[in-house]
Amino acid sequence: MARKYFGTDGIRGQVGKGYITPDFVLRLGWAAGRVLGGGRSDSKVLIGKDTRISGYLFESALEAGLVAAGVGTRLLGPMPTPGIAYLTRTLHAQAGIVISASHNPHQDNGIKFFSGDGDKLPDEVETAIEAELEKPMSTVGSVDLGKASRVDDAAGRYIEFCKSTIPSRMDFSGMRIVVDCANGATYHIAPNVFEELGATVYPIGVSPDGLNINHEVGSTHPQTLQREVLARGADLGIALDGDGDRLIMVDGKGELVDGDRILYVLALSRLAAGQMRGKVVGTLMSNLGLEHALKRHDIGLSRTQVGDRYIMERLKREDWILGGEPSGHIICRDRTTTGDGIVSALQVLAEIYQSGKSLAELHAGMSLYPQELINVRVDGEAATVMRHPGMLDAIGQAESELDGSGRVLLRPSGTEPLIRVMVEGREGRQVREIAEQLADVVRGLVDARRP
Repeated sequence: MARKYFGTDGIRGQVGKGYITPDFVLRLGWAAGRVLGGGRSDSKVLIGKDTRISGYLFESALEAGLVAAGVGTRLLGPMPTPGIAYLTRTLHAQAGIVISASHNPHQDNGIKFFSGDGDKLPDEVETAIEAELEKPMSTVGSVDLGKASRVDDAAGRYIEFCKSTIPSRMDFSGMRIVVDCANGATYHIAPNVFEELGATVYPIGVSPDGLNINHEVGSTHPQTLQREVLARGADLGIALDGDGDRLIMVDGKGELVDGDRILYVLALSRLAAGQMRGKVVGTLMSNLGLEHALKRHDIGLSRTQVGDRYIMERLKREDWILGGEPSGHIICRDRTTTGDGIVSALQVLAEIYQSGKSLAELHAGMSLYPQELINVRVDGEAATVMRHPGMLDAIGQAESELDGSGRVLLRPSGTEPLIRVMVEGREGRQVREIAEQLADVVRGLVDARRP
């Protein structure tokens, strides 16, 4: 069933516009409380947020809505998204709510939910919340109002969980690590995790002011981390995003290690330990170099639509353990229930400890294929352009030119009126030329449709 408010990862937008307003979020808290509280007097829902300034506003609105619906509320304060998932599960809450726009700038914010198991809400529950949103808001009697309190030891609980995802015997003494927290929700957590495991940590992006989240730091701006790793002579760098569910790394040479390379390192680590199960799950955007590198070790790559939601669905359905995206959403399903930047980084550090190899040595067996992505604005239905015989002929010709050594992918954007043209292959010049040719065909078909 089509949903009016929820997208693939909650509800997100610019603060003060659309659905990201205090009055809507108040009603959303009430509607969610009605569905998730289930009429239980002992029900509780956790609320956590990242560091953007509007988090205070929406935390108060959600709290008021939940309390009005008779649901107890536990406030976590600034907390990474995966930490909220973990605490929802271990504190036996009915649900967890995250106030965050992830890697977006401070002008944006969003609301997403976790079930009591620490998973994303099923579609039918989101649909039920939307149905409640269409009803007039009411307030339970005073005796039935929910109670609100703060969880004072939330950060400490999550730090201990992160450390528990690697063997207790591991000591990272001697490792020099730059940790970039994107001025986001991990600023008071990630440096402590790695320091308590013995590493020498050089933290950056740990001075949030409500407006600087993801600004020229974090996983979306890894150049800052690259410079710092080289300047410090560090062994490696770790970049997280604003809500802590993405991970990008930098090796000691200053080379970027994206989500595909991290997946390769983790897959081989699990294989060596006899723990690999099934295939690695990537997306349509996962680099062909990852697929070929895994194949050399008899590990398959299964692709889904873009989005960690779809990766998790495939992992759960097949009972596999490892998946992720080039952007750094890495899911270690044998360790936790959602993408977690800190936990994923710990798995890489554990392999460095176990193997005695550097990060550069660990990802050396995988080469990224040149990839060109061009966005073409469309008027009207993108699918019509993509199904046009002229477009199909052009794609067929491009695939023929690549001769089995590359990929062509055209897909409509899920958030903008764009067709994304992606070409991958062994030769960078050929890839760029083919991508431009296909983009020109798309532009021509778009122009031909205009009145």
